[in-house]
Amino acid sequence: MGNQRRPLQPGEHAPSFALPAANLEGMVSLANLHGRPFLIGFFRGLHCPFCRRQVEQLAGVQTALRADGIETLAVINTPLERARLYYRHRPTPVMLLCDPDCSTHRAFGVPYGEFLPEGSNEQPEWPYRSAMAQFEAARINPTGEFPQPLQPMEANVVLNARDGFELDEADNAILANHATQLVGHFLVDSAGVIGWAQIEARDSPDSLCVFPTATEILAAAGSLRR
Repeated sequence: MGNQRRPLQPGEHAPSFALPAANLEGMVSLANLHGRPFLIGFFRGLHCPFCRRQVEQLAGVQTALRADGIETLAVINTPLERARLYYRHRPTPVMLLCDPDCSTHRAFGVPYGEFLPEGSNEQPEWPYRSAMAQFEAARINPTGEFPQPLQPMEANVVLNARDGFELDEADNAILANHATQLVGHFLVDSAGVIGWAQIEARDSPDSLCVFPTATEILAAAGSLRR
């Protein structure tokens, strides 16, 4: 794991955070949310088409969560102005927070990968330390949009082209600095205690971009109420 914090687990307190909102005015913080349970997802930047799709899915789940008094937040690894421009044309009811440094991803222990040098004798420990060959051998098709599974980076290129999404300078900078950031989802209760957590691709790069389904999220929210 190196210096990375392990992912926070149910029963642990959510760490303090304060992030600018892309589709609201001002900052949103843990203190603002005190007394209200919430679902928070930590995503890669807009360059990740699977993350964009998951934010859309969260928008579909939000109505049911809000009926139970649960807020829905998505933290994206994208600069504020870039996020505001993108979501001005693709509005979402999900509360969008921007963290271009992944500081809150780190605070919640959402892992990021590091590749071992070629020829290294160090033992790989996915997802923290991986041989490049392991990643290059991965094949994914998490949304069923491809005729056959593709290598993860190829899958991103294909879907971005299909979506008509062109990376700008800000997207390319985030991709260069945080390409191996994983995704995490956490449900936090009204006292600020984590009740459910799910981390992307915990066991293998073949499960990259596999995120919780609406059914799984709603089931976890039901458990939070009990």
